[in-house]
Amino acid sequence: MGVRGLQGFVGSTCPHICTVVNFKELAERHRNKHPGGTPTIVVDAMCCLRYWYTPESWICGGQWREYFSALRDFVKTFTAVGIKLVFFFDGTVEQGKRDEWVRRRLKNSREISRVFHYIKSHKEQPGRNMFFIPSGLAIFTRFALKTLGQETLCSLQEADYEVASYGLQNNCLGVLGEDTDYLIYDTCPYFSIGDLCLESLSTVMLCREKLCESLNISLADLPLLACLLGNDIIPEGMFESFRYKCLSSYTSVKENFDKKGNIILAVADHISKVLRLHQGEKKLEEMLPLGPNKALFYKGVASYLLPGQISPWFFQKPKGLITLDKQVVSMNSDPESEQEVPMCTDPESKQGVPVCTDPESKQGVPVCTDPESKQGVLMCTDPESKQGVPVCMDPECKQGVLVCTDPESKQGVPVCTDPESKQGVPICIDQESKQGVPMCTDPESKQGVPMCTDPESKQGVPMCTDPESKQGVPMCIDPESKQGVPICIDPETKQGVPMCIDPESKQGVHSKSKQEVPMCTHTEIKQKLRLGADPEFELEAPMCTDPAVKQQDLMNMEPEVKQVTMVSDPEILKVARAQHVQAESYLVYNIMSSGEIECSNTLEDALDQALPSQAFVYRPVRQRVYSLLLGDGRGGTPNLKSLWLNQEPGIQGRRLDALLGCFDLSSSREELQAVENPFKALCCLLIYLFVQVDTLCLEDLHAFIAQALCLQGKSTVQLADLQLDYIDPRAVQLGSLLVRGLTTLVLVNSACGFPWRMSDFMPWNVFDGKLFHQKYLQAEKGYTVEALVEQNRSRLTKFHTLKSVVCKACVKENRRIISRQLWRSHQPGRWGRQGSGSHRTSSGYSRAGQGQHWRDQGPGNRQYEPDHWRRHSSSSGWSN
Repeated sequence: MGVRGLQGFVGSTCPHICTVVNFKELAERHRNKHPGGTPTIVVDAMCCLRYWYTPESWICGGQWREYFSALRDFVKTFTAVGIKLVFFFDGTVEQGKRDEWVRRRLKNSREISRVFHYIKSHKEQPGRNMFFIPSGLAIFTRFALKTLGQETLCSLQEADYEVASYGLQNNCLGVLGEDTDYLIYDTCPYFSIGDLCLESLSTVMLCREKLCESLNISLADLPLLACLLGNDIIPEGMFESFRYKCLSSYTSVKENFDKKGNIILAVADHISKVLRLHQGEKKLEEMLPLGPNKALFYKGVASYLLPGQISPWFFQKPKGLITLDKQVVSMNSDPESEQEVPMCTDPESKQGVPVCTDPESKQGVPVCTDPESKQGVLMCTDPESKQGVPVCMDPECKQGVLVCTDPESKQGVPVCTDPESKQGVPICIDQESKQGVPMCTDPESKQGVPMCTDPESKQGVPMCTDPESKQGVPMCIDPESKQGVPICIDPETKQGVPMCIDPESKQGVHSKSKQEVPMCTHTEIKQKLRLGADPEFELEAPMCTDPAVKQQDLMNMEPEVKQVTMVSDPEILKVARAQHVQAESYLVYNIMSSGEIECSNTLEDALDQALPSQAFVYRPVRQRVYSLLLGDGRGGTPNLKSLWLNQEPGIQGRRLDALLGCFDLSSSREELQAVENPFKALCCLLIYLFVQVDTLCLEDLHAFIAQALCLQGKSTVQLADLQLDYIDPRAVQLGSLLVRGLTTLVLVNSACGFPWRMSDFMPWNVFDGKLFHQKYLQAEKGYTVEALVEQNRSRLTKFHTLKSVVCKACVKENRRIISRQLWRSHQPGRWGRQGSGSHRTSSGYSRAGQGQHWRDQGPGNRQYEPDHWRRHSSSSGWSN
């Protein structure tokens, strides 16, 4: 995380930049300085998860009651001294950091393999040096903090940028985290969570001003230093040779400095003594070996610049205009007007050029003489030909626009440069956007018609304006009516095909395709995407532009914000976005905005073939969620506006139908409705798991139900004191599998409009890792049900009720849950991953007549039926 080598450099070479501070004292000073203000610390929650997870046991799936208690103590400690906490969570992984994200996940996979190797060898939990945070910790921490009444936010981009921005704009006491990027951002002070002593409220403050003083650079140089050293955007190897060149020329090497420290000092020295000499005169690519990585490097530097900040390292000379460093060098006579005209020197031709004063900027602007009107016309330099080109003033943006002469009217026509042909193309002004749009001449009317560029042929194509979206749509001329007809690109022939307008959706429909499916093009991956399909299976999905999100200009020094979304309805997007930012939902906005979700690593044994990966087990649920969120009511999926915005009395029932539909459990609705909270959601999850995974047995079901019932009567202290005989690797996987199921329930509940309370599937209410492990080991030893529920009659009654609900629902799906002993006696050797013999479809039963076989995705699973929504839409009574 953060800048490569900087954390170690600070500890070994610049320890003086670290100062021990006390939050109570800092808060008091803040109140004296800002009377009436509340001292606020903005917390990078993702950096704090390891610090917050204090329970001794972490291997069994999580000690959630203990964890919730630790969070409550953390919040209380700061609240007691009058400090407000604002928590930020990562809401997405930016594409520029995707490679780094993947690298970390692969590293985590190797660490998990070592964990399971240790468990099998020692039958105990590894030491804290092999600690791996329990699955779902980040998402459940969000809801825990909200339950504790804390302001909790989820970022729309990388959280560290939003944390730094919030801290700067809200005059916060500081940022609490563990990421050296906070030493680079020019924001409020940075405090270390790793050094925090909660009892005394003291920690270490890392001072970026002292760091700059030690490196002999300025605060504005830090983003450049970070990118040259390597960070989450710039790979460490990109400037490796450059760094060693700096090191070889660095004369202040001291023997007691480590190599990493030397390199940081050498690069900083190069910035201060070499690059700064030409700052503002030369572009970075003229001073650094950026090569093909120029755009990425500029993006990396810009990613550290908060709103309103600029970098002196960005070359700010305006492009396309003759520079007037020596503005008026002489006075010359205009032969036409016989008046004295100011002149400047064109740096390319070294010749004098007349200038006039721009009334907006009050600066001199070069002019040329129009041969038709004999009047002066503003001009700029064409970057391709290096020659002066006439311009006119755009009345909207007050900027110069290139012009050419129309041979028909003999009048100046605005032009832009075609990036493919490098030639001028006439433009007209779009009345909606007030921006220039390329145009061509209609051979029939002899008038200019707006056009766009065909990405396949790279040629101009006439376009018209869609009256609904107000956006340009390619068109062709109907030979019958001689009028323009909108077209779309046929993915088979790569040619334009006329579209007709669907009167229901008001969208263009491919008029020649076998299926009338709306089409559009993903602007980033250049693929044609069809509506309502699944991005996870690399099928096709809809893309459109979110009108609420604008592309940030790099020179405004703010990170790039994605412009493309998967859903076109602005009202639904606005609701999803608000719920995402307020950390009320999970993954819904990610799916609707970018079509991507991330799932971090889970404690799963890659060598154990008896249990499938959680990613494969819950994939059918995710696919149905994709259909729900992206299908726009098509194919029998419920309409999102109805689910989310409707307040009619029966809407909660329809929301529940949608939730059960995602788990393909509509037939068990009545049985589940009869179950009391918080066990209703748990039973839903258990039914789904036991239907999907054939290698789950009756003992597993007993352990899951018994631990949930016994959990209700246990205190945090009792759970912490619980001791296990040994650690079983299969039980470890089952614990993680259930917790991942709870996170999936959060996703589905969010997508369906919250038919159930989120608290019903928060793990501290229904699951405890050590308690489950204890019940699992007891069930394996043959303990009776009475013993599993600790001889409690009330629990015993509830146990049989819950077990009956799960077993009856499974029978409806032709899944009979049997004891492991019975399994072993009837099917010797089948337990464990035996090729296709360990998953449900091997028995000859298949829920769908066709579909992808689960063996291709991971063993132990059922087939997925793609047409689930249509199959159940009539029986479940859904109403759109």
